[in-house]
Amino acid sequence: MMFTFLVLLIVLALVFVAKGVIIVQQAEVVVIERLGKFHRVLESGFNLILPVIDAPRAIDWKVTARDFGGTTYSTIQKRTRIDLREAVYDFPRQNVITKDNVSISINALLYFQIVDPKSAVYEIQNLPEAIEKLTQTNLRNLVGQLDLDESLVSRDKINSELRAILDDATNKWGVKVNRVELQDIIPPNDIQTAMEKQMKAERDRRAAILEAEGLKKSAVLKAEGEKEAAINRAEGEKQSNILKAEGVAQARILEADGEKQAIQRIIDALANKGQPDKYLIAMKYLDTMKAITSGKDNKVVYMPYEATGILSSVDGIKQMFDSKK
Repeated sequence: MMFTFLVLLIVLALVFVAKGVIIVQQAEVVVIERLGKFHRVLESGFNLILPVIDAPRAIDWKVTARDFGGTTYSTIQKRTRIDLREAVYDFPRQNVITKDNVSISINALLYFQIVDPKSAVYEIQNLPEAIEKLTQTNLRNLVGQLDLDESLVSRDKINSELRAILDDATNKWGVKVNRVELQDIIPPNDIQTAMEKQMKAERDRRAAILEAEGLKKSAVLKAEGEKEAAINRAEGEKQSNILKAEGVAQARILEADGEKQAIQRIIDALANKGQPDKYLIAMKYLDTMKAITSGKDNKVVYMPYEATGILSSVDGIKQMFDSKK
C-alpha cells in the first residue's frame, strides 16, 4: 500500500514537472492565463507555471499552404506560441475596379510584426485573417480613386498610403505593419492588347521624331561645314591675292630700283659728255617702236611727227661715242 502511494506521488510529481516547465525559444512568447484570466507573458528561456491553475492561451492563426497539385488553400491552426519575428503574408489575388471602371487583378505582400502579444491575443480573434480583410478593403478604396494608367504607375504611392492606413488600424492589435508591396497589377486581356498597340504606336512616334531630329541635325551640321569651308576658301583666296599683290608690288619695286640704278649709271657715264635726257628718250622710243612692230600681224610702219627730233638725239649719241673714241 505504501509502495503504491509512493509510486503515485512520483507520477504526480513527474506530471507536475512536465506540465509546469515551459521552455520558450528565442523570438517567441507564450501568453499564460490563470483560472481563465490573463496572468503574464512568458519570455524566451526556462519558465515555471502551476499546472491546472495556469495554462497557455491558444490563438487562431490562418496558414496558407499548397498541395501536391500546386493548389493554394488556407487552414486555421491553434497556436500557443506567438512569433515576434517579422512575418510575410501573401494575399490571394483579388479583382479591383479602378476609377474609370476597369477591373484589374492585384496581388499584394504584407510584412508585419507583433509588438504587443497581449493585444494580439485579446484584441482580435484571428489576426492574419483580420489583416487580410483589412488590406483587401483598403486596397479597393485606394485603387478605386485612381484611373487605370495611374494605378499602373503609382505602385509606390499605393504602397505607402496602404501601409500608413494598415499601421494605424492595426495599432490596437499590437501589430506593426512595416511594408506593403504590390506584386502584380494585371488588367483584362482586351485592355492589355490595346495598351500594347498604344505602346507600339508611341515607340514608332518616338522613333520617327528621333529620326527627324537626326536628319535635321545632320543638315545643320552639313550646312555649317559648307559655310566654314566656303569661309576658309574665301580666306585662302584673299590671302593668296594679298600675297600675289605683295609679290607683284615687290617685283615692280625691285624692277624700278634696278631701272633707277641703270639710269643713274647712264647719267654718271654721260656726265659732261652729252645730254642724258635725250639719250634716255631715244632709248625709250626705240623700245616702244620695237614693241609696236614686233607683232605677227603688224605690217604698218610709221614715223611720228616728232621723229626727226628723236633721230637727231640718236645722231647726237653716235657723235658722242665717236668723240669718245
